[in-house]
Amino acid sequence: MTDTLKARTADALQSAFGHAPDLWVQAPGRVNLIGEHTDYNDGFVLPCGIDYRTVIAVKARDDRQVRVVAADYGHGTDTFDLDAPIAPHPDLQWANYVRGTVKMLAEHLAPLGLSLRGADLAIAGNVPQGAGLSSSASLEVAVGQAFKAMLGLDGQGGRAGVTQTDLALIAQRAENRFVGVNCGIMDQLISARAEAGHALLIDCRSLGAQPVHLPEAVAVMIVHSRVKRGLVGSEYNTRRAQCEAAARHYGVPALRDVDTARLERDRGGLDEVVYRRARHIVTENARTVDAAEALAAGDLVRLGELMAASHASMRDDFEITHPAIDRLVDIAQEAVGHEGGARMTGGGFGGCIVVVLPDARIAEVQAAIEAAYRSPDGEPPTIWVSHAASGAGPAS
Repeated sequence: MTDTLKARTADALQSAFGHAPDLWVQAPGRVNLIGEHTDYNDGFVLPCGIDYRTVIAVKARDDRQVRVVAADYGHGTDTFDLDAPIAPHPDLQWANYVRGTVKMLAEHLAPLGLSLRGADLAIAGNVPQGAGLSSSASLEVAVGQAFKAMLGLDGQGGRAGVTQTDLALIAQRAENRFVGVNCGIMDQLISARAEAGHALLIDCRSLGAQPVHLPEAVAVMIVHSRVKRGLVGSEYNTRRAQCEAAARHYGVPALRDVDTARLERDRGGLDEVVYRRARHIVTENARTVDAAEALAAGDLVRLGELMAASHASMRDDFEITHPAIDRLVDIAQEAVGHEGGARMTGGGFGGCIVVVLPDARIAEVQAAIEAAYRSPDGEPPTIWVSHAASGAGPAS
């Protein structure tokens, strides 16, 4: 797949700007096994990188112009100047992820005495969009990786540099401050730092990440419900505001600092809806830590129980699922039985579910889902089976 994307970006760069690339970079999408909406509450998440990614062909320029061609959007182009204020594009939403990342990267480099230079970029990807698999984070991190690679900002030889965690934070700031989505750090951090063959148990407060090995005979299946979703809408930002209100009620920096005993003991006077939002976060944090232990031990029965409880909490307390998603999870869980689990993954209101199951069960579970599920518009599901992929770096 990466070779195909490299070829597409090389063709786009040649067609749009008349030259071949100096280098290629890539950044993967992600699927979150468990730990939903906990990231912006300073909690725990358990994602892995997937075999779907954004690839960028890069050609350095001798001036301060940045020119971009998007192979996935009709070879549309955008141009902006590093010496002028970088403002949102009036029409092209995809361009704002690029512009925002470049702006935040320049701001990060300025105190280090470093500056950007111009570049021609050609972008293509195969991360499904609107599916909750972090196509936007993949794009942002890939843009940051492009400039990091082009300028040699790896920090070697005693030079100031940009770490992979820095890249994730820069990309998150782009999404928060430039695009306008108040996402947490998970999507960008796993895209930047993923390890092949592992999920990462990420502490979203410290940004520490503990690799959790996926057993060799265990697969991650991603099923797109064909119910489209969009995080720029109000619901995501509303949930974040409700969590912040709950943290203020309990007098803590974030809901990470509340356990189940405190949640119940001090809930007096808290709005019932806000309480249920908080209950999801508090219980989801505990489930995520337990799930990492179960996965590391190869205990798919326990992992499945925790995934089922997570989905129920997203449905009933956080209210971010969709009737079609709930039905899809039920179908998948019945097919898997006790040898794994299924739950919605991503920000909610549509998108994908994730299924963890033995390799030996892939064919029959896929067949059961394809036979039993149709979207509200009558569309069949789209199913991918992925390996845990490495994070941003060269596109080999």
